[in-house]
Amino acid sequence: MPSSTRVCAMATPDAAAPLELAGAAAEPVRRRSHLTESLELRIPIAIIAFMVVLCFLGPTILGLPAPIGGDILDSNLPMFSAGHVFGTDAVGNDILSRLLHGGQASLEIAFAVNLIGLVFGGGLGALAAYWGGRLDPIIMRLLDVLIAFPSLVLALAIAQSLGPSKINTIFALAFFSVAAFARISRAATLQLREQTFMTAARLSGTPAWRTLLRHIAPNILPGLVTFALLGMGIIIVLEGALSFLGLGVPPPAPSWGNMISTGQQTLSASPRDVLLPSAFLFVTVLAFNLLGDALRSRWSVR
Repeated sequence: MPSSTRVCAMATPDAAAPLELAGAAAEPVRRRSHLTESLELRIPIAIIAFMVVLCFLGPTILGLPAPIGGDILDSNLPMFSAGHVFGTDAVGNDILSRLLHGGQASLEIAFAVNLIGLVFGGGLGALAAYWGGRLDPIIMRLLDVLIAFPSLVLALAIAQSLGPSKINTIFALAFFSVAAFARISRAATLQLREQTFMTAARLSGTPAWRTLLRHIAPNILPGLVTFALLGMGIIIVLEGALSFLGLGVPPPAPSWGNMISTGQQTLSASPRDVLLPSAFLFVTVLAFNLLGDALRSRWSVR
């Protein structure tokens, strides 16, 4: 065997060793990366699931009293009083019961507003981008007018004209939601429209409704769901702002927003009346934002 061949043969095992060591070292890093991604999803999902179960099933499971109609003789009881873990408010209502029922109102409004935006806004944006022509600029200019207004100012104007109630709060916030979802849906559909499979669907004579449902909707849905999760936090905050100003859920029915508004009147004497609903609102909004960010990162990589 020539000397050069012997040198190559002898060098091969030694050269392979660093590669094997590098691969072995990279494997734990990869595993840690997968673990991190898993935790980024599981932690906010667990928090959201816990808050939903606590708010909607907690009052029944824990046997809590009604959130309104408390006994004035039991007013302003301290925390950890008998039968009142978080005490009572100025009119004798159980604070824990009001927190959980208030969470029901806030979550129901946020879910309804985002569902309306996802269905109507997402569908409107997809139709405008798919058909194009004169329909697209007309729809988008109307939506631009809505987006041009500050969302909270527009919601305040609508809520003020309709009056405070849960349904009117949903209707007021839905204007902002539909416009935002439509913009995202239109942008995603414009990217899909020029793809090869979309051209093949048009050339094969596939009906427009089937193309929208079978090809466009599944591809734009992940982005819309991600925005909906981020929108849950935004809508909860906006609902809290409307209720804080007396234009959301009307008292004595509880929501986190109007509980904060009511609690500020006795903030110095009883800070828990503001801190507790603020903490519930903060944790819920943070969990939805973290989940939306985690899904956006995962789906954008794929």
